[in-house]
Amino acid sequence: MGTPHNAAEKGQIAKTVLMPGDPLRAKYIAETYLEDVECFNTVRNMLGYTGTYKGKKVSVMGGGMGIPSIGIYSYELYHFYDVESIIRIGSAGGFQDDVNVMDIVIGMGACTNSNYAHQYGLPGTFAPIADYELLEKAVQIAKAQGASVKVGNILSSDTFYDDDSTANEKWKKMGVLAVEMEAAALYMNAARAGKKALCMLTISDHLFKDESLSAADRQTGFGKMMEIALNLAILDQ
Repeated sequence: MGTPHNAAEKGQIAKTVLMPGDPLRAKYIAETYLEDVECFNTVRNMLGYTGTYKGKKVSVMGGGMGIPSIGIYSYELYHFYDVESIIRIGSAGGFQDDVNVMDIVIGMGACTNSNYAHQYGLPGTFAPIADYELLEKAVQIAKAQGASVKVGNILSSDTFYDDDSTANEKWKKMGVLAVEMEAAALYMNAARAGKKALCMLTISDHLFKDESLSAADRQTGFGKMMEIALNLAILDQ
């Protein structure tokens, strides 16, 4: 079968897929947490793996950077590979004063400056939101693990380097917890396909404090979030 971006055959991908942005993080998760691992995709080096976690089938695949990238990969998983749930596990920049580096933020909703929703021809503004069942279970697992977790609105931005130097302050004023670059498209794709999606983020830096993680820490240092997502994936089956 396959698509222009995914070489997997039907049946090689689990019903629930964990999706970090970085394909090397997908490789790390597969090698660290999964058993009986099979690599199903290397096209464009967007690595994808299927294995078992606590005896249940789980897949993990990179989604890339930005809304167009995750828009393609998540669409194909939902529509061509019968995937039911995608759990994005990514990094984000904190906005609010009570959000700190290494905190876990779960995106209940995803604001965006992207016009991704334009394609649907809606007579108004669409509000991209997480699947409630996934959200509720993720919060329960996080609390059971003693993780510092915050739930609320996030921003999916098309611009990492924004020409408007006041933009972050405006989103912060509206109570947005953190900024990343993918969740809104994932939530919209899930809504349109009648599938499930959730975005979990570890705060890697803060836009209003002098706090940040190294690239190596971003790749391998998100153990709590990974374990929450993996346990959520097997509960979701």
